[in-house]
Amino acid sequence: MWLLLLGAILTEAAATLSLRGALDHPGLYVVVVTGYLASYGLLVQVLRRGMGLGVAYGIWGACGVVLTAVLSALLFGEMLTALKITGIVLVAAGVVLVELGAVRAAPQAAPVPAAVPATAGPAAPGHTAPRRTRERDA
Repeated sequence: MWLLLLGAILTEAAATLSLRGALDHPGLYVVVVTGYLASYGLLVQVLRRGMGLGVAYGIWGACGVVLTAVLSALLFGEMLTALKITGIVLVAAGVVLVELGAVRAAPQAAPVPAAVPATAGPAAPGHTAPRRTRERDA
């Protein structure tokens, strides 16, 4: 599941970076479309395997933002200012908190309650149900 999520993150970042590159090289739009389709397809597989939507989407989106910001600085010469770096750290910290919250909120295996007998049928012979009175019902 985690490898699929990593694949979704990498293909999304590649598609986004290709989007920037496609401004000068229109042939890269093929990579953009293919990358986004692959990314969403992998994300769907992660969800099918049981990862919560909030966790999967949070990790996918945040890691994509961080990876794209760092790689766009390296590939396209975009500035990584102190404010941008602070934002990247905060995004990464937010993902960690979402993941920790999901782990703590995961339901524990609760014991299955015993079957409760149906009471809609007739009473057993010799057994009478208590009569309801207005005084007791009020």
